[in-house]
Parts: sequence; C-alpha cells; structure tokens
Amino acid sequence: MGGYVKTFMLMAALTALFMGLGAMLGGTTGAVIALVAAAGMNLMGYWTADKAVLSMSGARAVDENSAPALVRMVHRLADGAGMPRPKVYVIETDQPNAFATGRNPENAAVAATTGLLRRLTEEEVAAVMAHELAHIRNRDTLIMTVTATFAGAISMLANFALFFGGDRDRPGGLLGTLALMILAPMAAALVQMAISRSREYEADRVGAEICGNPIWLADALRKIEAFAKGIDNNAAERNPAIAHMFIINPLHAHAHDALFSTHPNTANRIAALEAMQAPVRQSGMPKLGRGRGTKAGPWA
Repeated sequence: MGGYVKTFMLMAALTALFMGLGAMLGGTTGAVIALVAAAGMNLMGYWTADKAVLSMSGARAVDENSAPALVRMVHRLADGAGMPRPKVYVIETDQPNAFATGRNPENAAVAATTGLLRRLTEEEVAAVMAHELAHIRNRDTLIMTVTATFAGAISMLANFALFFGGDRDRPGGLLGTLALMILAPMAAALVQMAISRSREYEADRVGAEICGNPIWLADALRKIEAFAKGIDNNAAERNPAIAHMFIINPLHAHAHDALFSTHPNTANRIAALEAMQAPVRQSGMPKLGRGRGTKAGPWA
C-alpha cells in the first residue's frame, strides 16, 4: 500500500507542477489551454505508446511456433495470476533485460532480450517475466505513459516561456520565466524518475508472488545488472526515453538510488526480495519445462 500512496502523491505533485506552470505563464487561460493540450497528448499516448516503445526497442513478436518455451512460460504465469495472456516479443540484443508495455491488462505485451533467454536459468527467466506481468497487473505501464506525457508537456510549456515570455506581470518577470524554463522540466524529470523507482519495488514484490519464489528474481536481478554494466543495449542507447521501462537500467546500472536514476539500487531490491523468502509460497507455479513436442535448445 505504501508504494501506491507514494505513487499517488508523486502523480499529484507532477499534476500540480504542470498546472502551476501553466497558470504562471498565462494565468487561468494558460492553465486551461495547457490542461487541454496535456489531455490530448495523454489520449494519444494511451492508444499508441505501446506500439512506439516496441518499435523503438526493435522488438519482434513471437508465438508458440517461433519461441514455444518462452510463450508457454508467459502463458502459464499469466494463467496462474488470473490475468489475460499478454503478447510476447523478443529483442535481439546480448544484454539480458526485459520490459512490459500496454494501456491495460487486456492490451499488453512483454518483451525479453535474447541475452536474457541465453544467460539466465529457466527459473530466473520465469521470475523476470513474472515481474513484467506484475507491472501489467498494477497498470504501471499506463502510469509511466501518463507521467512521461506530463513531463513532456511541462518541457513544452517551458519552451513556450522561452519564446513568448509568459505573463510578465507576475512576480519575477523575465528572471522568473527563465527560472521556470530551467527548473520545471528538471523537477518533472525528478518526479517521473521517483515514480519509476517506486513502481519497480512494487513489481518486484508482486512478481515474486506470481512466480512463487523471490530468490529466483533476486538471482535474476543480480545477473542482469552484472551483464548490463558491460554489454550495450544499442536500441536503448538510441532511445534513452524507454530506459525506465526495463527491469534493470539498460544504459548501464547506477550504483545508488540517485535522484536522476530511473531504477532503484539493485542491492536494495535484492535485500527486499530476500526478506520475502519466508512468507511467500514456495514454487506454486506450474512446471517450467518446455513440454513435449517442442525443440530443445535456445529459448527463441
């Protein structure tokens, strides 16, 4: 519950920042215009953000013919969690990583890199996929779309302030406008990153419950971070705006829960998962084997 409260408070802060910036730039009229523009941006993001993220990451759709083990695993996890089965994608990169996207559980997708499927055990892959399903069930993918859109709208308003000067009769005048232009986007980015970090902790907790063993996820996080520090994810490097969606920062992991980090400290996440070990049910997930009639060898 604490994670949800923190997310709500951060979302409220982002909304207040956005509306306050609009009001300071153009009074009541400016605030209303900014709100309408943000609503349009959010509506567009609601319907198209998942396709854009999948395209930017270079993900390709797979099915039971092209990646039987991975697809069946995701289906078993989703069925066990009482969720709709998401679409499954694979990203061709040697860096182990994964993400989820989609506006709701009925229209969602999970994506895993080929490096994840090659370098992790079946149990660890299952735990990572369970983490991504947790993001879908918690509707984090929608939350992050909305926060990213608000952050973009705030940057847009700051640019308006640069070109049009805003309301010069308000306190601060030109200097105040310049301060807003610089500080408002920075504040929005900080709030967006804080929301992202908060949702990762909650997805770890729920994902551990879905897969049935928090140590699987702890081990997976440890391995993914170690590999991510030395292996580039070229698609993410070209499109850093999608970095916050991955289970571990694909732009190389940060050492601390810094203000400008999109992900929590991995050691802190592992400690929280290890603390869950006793209360969580043990391996209640269906058998992970590839099943009869499927090819042995690589996952995808």
